[in-house]
Amino acid sequence: MSEGCLRGNLETAFFMCDCLMVLVSGGSLAEWELDMQTYTTKALASLANVHPNTVRLYERLQFITCSERKANGYRVFTDIHVIQMQLTRLSLRSEILQHGLRDQALYILRRSADLDLEGALDATAAYASGLEEEIVRARSAVSDVASLLASDHIGCPVALTRKQTALRLGLTIDTLRNWELNGLIHTKRSRNGYRIYDGEDLKRLSIIRTLRLANYSLMSILRLMNGLEDTGESELETILNTPAPSEDIISVCDRLLISLEAAKADALQMEQLLLKIMHLMEPSTEPPDF
Repeated sequence: MSEGCLRGNLETAFFMCDCLMVLVSGGSLAEWELDMQTYTTKALASLANVHPNTVRLYERLQFITCSERKANGYRVFTDIHVIQMQLTRLSLRSEILQHGLRDQALYILRRSADLDLEGALDATAAYASGLEEEIVRARSAVSDVASLLASDHIGCPVALTRKQTALRLGLTIDTLRNWELNGLIHTKRSRNGYRIYDGEDLKRLSIIRTLRLANYSLMSILRLMNGLEDTGESELETILNTPAPSEDIISVCDRLLISLEAAKADALQMEQLLLKIMHLMEPSTEPPDF
């Protein structure tokens, strides 16, 4: 047997073992599926508005519970899988990556796929809490920038070198160079051609540092820096979270607060979906009021 075939067989064996562990640890779907509607792979994909291969991928990645199989080997999905597909789409819709939030979202999916709904609900609560912390951090950064704008120049000698400026602000020289290359700051030159930074430059750099620590993108910061002189605090948040029409590549951090708020709303929906699965697995209880 070739190495490639052997590897493929091993991967299949490991996947089947994972499925078996799900059924042993969380309970077999067969225990509940008698009272549920069943679906083919194609039908489930149609309900979720995805390609059938996406359903198979989600099962392989353990985002949804391993399906039962008919005698002919065809997959059989249930109402639980329908909800898990909705849960997966909600979890993956957000592109928030910082501070392990994406990993938390994936952990929720895998707890749901294992039918560990209590664990999934606990993880969802932690995920929502983490998003709220990021929202607070992003809004605090806007307030800090407003304070910096209202302050006088940061006291410093007439001119600092790039190395002195980096040390003063706790940055690296490469970071300063990167910000300059991206147009966030335009430095002056001494008579001998070396870059120098004055109090106004330090204020601008402090603003940039504050926003970067809150995970605002370089593009959103550039928008702000280009209009700093006429910007009041009430306008800061709007500018930072509103990409210009000419910005054809928009990342999540170009509209950070909007994306965080959307992800938090998704987390609340995810909690409701998990409760629906829990209800399906406990048909004797009264249905929750969604």
